Amino acid sequence: MIEDSPPPFHEPRLWRDERWTARVLKNEDDDGWAVSMTLQGHDEPVLVGPWTMGRDKKNPKPLDVNAFNTLVKTAAEVLRRHEQQLHAQLNKNVTVTVQGERVRVLLTIVPDEEGASATLSAQNALGEELACVPVSPAYQLSVDSATAWIASGFERPG
Repeated sequence: MIEDSPPPFHEPRLWRDERWTARVLKNEDDDGWAVSMTLQGHDEPVLVGPWTMGRDKKNPKPLDVNAFNTLVKTAAEVLRRHEQQLHAQLNKNVTVTVQGERVRVLLTIVPDEEGASATLSAQNALGEELACVPVSPAYQLSVDSATAWIASGFERPG
């Protein structure tokens, strides 16, 4: 169990395990119901979606272990995709061939509340670092900009 995690809790409209909380809520936009999945330690839900009506067509279907497990799997996948997207936004690379040599140029952005920073680096075909310089987080990495940087002798782009 994670330290300071609430104990498991299982009710028809609220299920909690060591990491996730599922909560069935009245959908304010219509007569239906919604379910939210929140990861422990997060203020906002990772996933919010429609929830099935019960047999009486008035109240929500109660949560059960199978539904909860499916919701956990779906919410974890949403979280994983979000992390992949963020990683892709912060880490870009292109490979160019200059004078017969393959060079991989990488742009790595480090987000920070005080102001992001970025590094432009180059590696040879063996993965050995050829150069590394700080750049603006707004730097646009492309095949052309990478080729120009290599041609300049790896001078810091302006």
